[in-house]
This record gives sequence, C-alpha cells and structure tokens, in this order.
Amino acid sequence: MEHFKGKIYTFRQYREDLVFLIKNIPRFIRAFRNDTIPRSFAEKIMLVVTAVNGCRYCSWFHAKQALSSGMTEHEIREILDLQFHANASDHEIPALLYAQNYAETDRKPDREVSDRLFDYYDARTAEDITLYIRAIFFGNLTGNTFDAFLSRIRGIKAENSAVAFELFFFLLNFPILFPLSLLLKNKSGAAQS
Repeated sequence: MEHFKGKIYTFRQYREDLVFLIKNIPRFIRAFRNDTIPRSFAEKIMLVVTAVNGCRYCSWFHAKQALSSGMTEHEIREILDLQFHANASDHEIPALLYAQNYAETDRKPDREVSDRLFDYYDARTAEDITLYIRAIFFGNLTGNTFDAFLSRIRGIKAENSAVAFELFFFLLNFPILFPLSLLLKNKSGAAQS
C-alpha cells in the first residue's frame, strides 16, 4: 500500500512546537534582526530544511524569497537538491550542514554537528540559526500535514496518523494553505502547458 511521503505532525508534536514558537516570539524577532545572518543566508538555511522535509508550500515561498534576496535560480535549485557546497560561503557551511542534519535526524542532530555550529559561531548567532531552523521545520510540517489530509482524500494515507487530527489540522489551516495549494496547482499546470 502506498503511503503519503513526508514528515507530518502528531497532535503532541504540533502542540509542543506551537507553544515553543509562541513563548519565543521575542527571540524570533531578535533573530530576524541579527546582522550576522543576512536575508540570503537565512533563506539558504530555510531552503535546506525544506529540501529535506519536502514541503511544497515552503519550497515555493522560500525560493521566491531567495530570488528576491539576490540568489540565482541555479543556486536555489542546487540548495533544494542539497548540493549547496558550491554556492555557500565558508561562513554559511556549518549552519547549512547543521540544518540538513537537524531535519534528516528529525530534530536530533548529531553531537559533532551541533558542537561545530556552536564552536564556529558566537552563541547568539548559533542560537538564532537554530531558531530559523525551528521556524521552518514548523512551517514544513504544517504544509505536509495539510497535504496528508488531501492525500488521504485520494486514498493515500500517512503512516502513524490519525484522521481526526488531520481533519482538525486541515480545517485550522484551510484559510491560508488551500488557496496556496490552488495557486501552486495552477502554476504547475501552466508550466506543463
């Protein structure tokens, strides 16, 4: 039986992440103002996590943001293919490797990769990088969980998922993600024409 591919939320994980995000709003604001993480660097971090988690909404949105931050389409494609070494500076590599490892290990990054992040950057910058990663991870799983319900309607269920939670999540996020899903579908159809 085919299953929905993509990391999705359980109720417990969603509640924990939502509480974390709300409690840390001042820290997120501070992170977005950190001059050692310019917008293009932040977009690279978010694209790497998105490449691992596979959220179509975040891929589209952050690719557009990356373009407006000065990145080229080629650079964006390489990052989404996790081939970022050629287009990342030495300053960015530890953060991008950490972002990739964080997403691939489902929030349990290897100790060596974590140590390298905190050894390479000052404490504030390393903490701010982890906040960017937490924020995009939340966005990725939000998009994927929404899509898991759409997939369920087509007969393809997500493993270890409850239909009641998927329905609740779908209804909660419908006002934002459903119009976006239609936009992406229309863009995809236009690109194939």
